[in-house]
Amino acid sequence: MPTYSYRCRDCGVEFDTQQSFSDAALTECPECKGSLRKLFSPVGVTFQGSGFYRTDSRADAKKQSASASKPAKKKKKDKKSSAPAKAKKSTS
Repeated sequence: MPTYSYRCRDCGVEFDTQQSFSDAALTECPECKGSLRKLFSPVGVTFQGSGFYRTDSRADAKKQSASASKPAKKKKKDKKSSAPAKAKKSTS
């Protein structure tokens, strides 16, 4: 069952409670009988396992995109080694 957070608009007391998805939201503060407001907070979700793509994880995607954006370095050919060697004349 999910946990929901509430805050009283009158006295400011905050509390968490477990409720089913089908339960109605609480409306009355247990402390002062004032009106309640449901609090929402961001939840981080990471999909891991053999059923997901490697790029689904944000950390892995950043590593891959950083390495893909670097230009590949080309090796410079040495002009001396690429020129054909001159044959020596034999003196017999």
